[in-house]
Parts: sequence; structure tokens; C-alpha cells
Amino acid sequence: MGGEDARLRAVVSLAQAMAAAHTPRESWRAAALGARDALGGTFAALSVWERELGRLRVLVNEGERADGEEEFPDDETYPVHQFPEITEFLHERWAGGGEPNAWVETAVAPPADDAGHRHLGAPPTGSWGRVTALRRRGRGCCVVAPIVLHGRAWGELYVARPVGAPVFATADADFATVLASVVAAGIAQTERLEEVRRLAFTDPLTGLANRRAVDMRLDEAIERHRADGSVVSLVVCDLNGLKRVNDTLGHAVGDRLLERFGSVLSLCGAMLPGALAARLGGDEFCLLAVGPRADEVVTVGEQLCLRAGELELGEGVACGIASTGDPIGEVRSARRLFRLADAAQYRAKAARSAKPVVAGRDGAVLALAENPPTPPHDRRRFRGRS
Repeated sequence: MGGEDARLRAVVSLAQAMAAAHTPRESWRAAALGARDALGGTFAALSVWERELGRLRVLVNEGERADGEEEFPDDETYPVHQFPEITEFLHERWAGGGEPNAWVETAVAPPADDAGHRHLGAPPTGSWGRVTALRRRGRGCCVVAPIVLHGRAWGELYVARPVGAPVFATADADFATVLASVVAAGIAQTERLEEVRRLAFTDPLTGLANRRAVDMRLDEAIERHRADGSVVSLVVCDLNGLKRVNDTLGHAVGDRLLERFGSVLSLCGAMLPGALAARLGGDEFCLLAVGPRADEVVTVGEQLCLRAGELELGEGVACGIASTGDPIGEVRSARRLFRLADAAQYRAKAARSAKPVVAGRDGAVLALAENPPTPPHDRRRFRGRS
């Protein structure tokens, strides 16, 4: 009874830890640590099955890590053919009926026996890849539990013990199956939360970042600029001719124009490492870059104007740029950089410029940012001005 109570407490503790996670990494770490402790292991890992690439990718390693193992590895992957059970077991056994169960592997790879080694649906051919890995890392045995999410194999939970420790038994594998179900539920919750967060910071039409995401990233960028002088650049774009397209061809065609320009913006943004491409709303877009020199950003802005002019819909784009790498005075707030980029874009719009207007290189932009036109002449309020 005491053992059953302890395992029940372990299940509850694992579920609570995963529910308290705020990020995928926190969730993965909670899953590995909870399973390791619940099964009395010294090491645990969580891996995801990347079907399109035919491999298992390790998300987290917790406990007594061997040489070369990292807590959150960037590129620890294993071809699925080295571990056939993830495909054979799930497709040939579980897909044909019943529930996915865990199994035990040992460094000596014994045949199935009454002690529970290689049991409960383990593939008949065995997984010499795991045996080799156990030996190489000084581990004596492991229990592997498939994680099934939304009716499909998502990945696996892996818990190991060192050489000389008691080998996992049938009851351990049964318990690992229960733990894998709890982990699956926790991962599903994390994915739902991530989707909510993604939607909160993503424009649904173009898939680009939205204004909320830009505001957050720009505030962080300005703080970094003030701390270490990093160059922060903002490219503000206004898509020309959208209203005419909507009025003459319909809003569905107008949406297509927005989507296509969003793709152009994303493509050009990729020329600036780490740049954020966003739709601010309506026909307004922007690129936010931290690090690249102002001249690099201007070159990308020119490329953006050129490509936008080649779209079969619309009338090109008005583009304004403000960068702390140009002589624009001290920038202590995101609001100031936005106003400068907005004023430059306003100048480009008014002049029907085929190239970007750059704050600090067009002498009128700084004055325009400080003293914007008054109604009815200005097309809209400048950002940041009430």
C-alpha cells in the first residue's frame, strides 16, 4: 500500500509541475524530472518524433548526464531506423488495437523473460541502438514509454539507471506507461497555451507579428541600445493602393495583396539576421532590426520597395526608416524611434518616392517628427501622438 501511495503522489506531483510550467522548456524539464524521480532513475530524457525528418530529437536531458549530453541540446537527434520500436511498435502493434505500453531495455539486451525485460509490446527485432547507447554512457538499463498525443505518436519518455542498480521490472514499465499519459496531457496543455500566446502576438491574415509583438520587442531593443549601444532600426511601410484594390476588385483580392506583401516583407527581413517582420494594422507594416548597421537596413529597405513595386496588385509601398546608427539625436524611448520612422514614411508617401526616406539623411524628417502636420492635411495621427 505504501508503494502505491508513493506512486500516486508521484503522479500528482508530475501533473502539478507540468501544469505550473509557463514555457515548453519548463514543461519538458518538469516531465523529465518528475518521471526520473517517480521511477527511481538517475537520468531521464524527453524526445519528440520528427516524422518529416525521420528522427527522434531530444528536447531535454535531466539527471546524471554523460559526456556530451546537454540539458537542452540544440542538435541531439537520432535516425528512427536506429530505434525501430518507435515506428514498428506504434504502427504495427498499438495502431492495430490496444494501448501503447512501455518496455525495458538492458545493456546486455536479454530476450523477453518473466522479469519483464523487453516486454509489453516491445518489437521482436530489438533496438541495438539503445543497447549501444546504454553501454556507451555507462547505464545499465532503461525504461522507454511512448507518448501519444491526439491519437498519434508524439515522442517518448526515457528513464535510465546506472550499471549495478536494480533493473526495471514489469511494474516499473506499467507505471512508466501511466507517467507517459500524464506527460502527454501536460504537453497538450502547454501546446494550447503556446497557441494562445502565438495568436496574441501574430497577425492572423499574414502570419507576421502584430503591433503588440512589435511594441514589446522594440521596448527591449531600446533598453539594449541604451545599455550597450546596439544599433536599432525601424522600417515603417505603408502599402499604396490597397483601398483602390478593395473598392474595385473586392476585399478578398485586397487580402491577397496584403498576404503577398507580407511574404515580400518576410523575405526582405530575412536579409537582416533576427529582424522582426510585422503588420501593424490595415495597410501598415514594419521591420525591426537590432544589430545590423543602418546602411544594411537601408539597402534592405530599397530592395523591399523594388519588390513591392513588382507585385501585380497595388501601387508599391511608401517606406520610412529610422535608425540609431544615423544622426537622429538621442533615442531614449521606443516612441521616439517610431515617430521618426513614421515621419520618414509620411515624407515618402507625400513625395511618391520609389525609395525609402531615411530619418537623419532627409533633413525635413526630424522637424516633421517634432511638428507633424495639423488636420485636415495629415492623413493620420503619428504613432505615439495622442
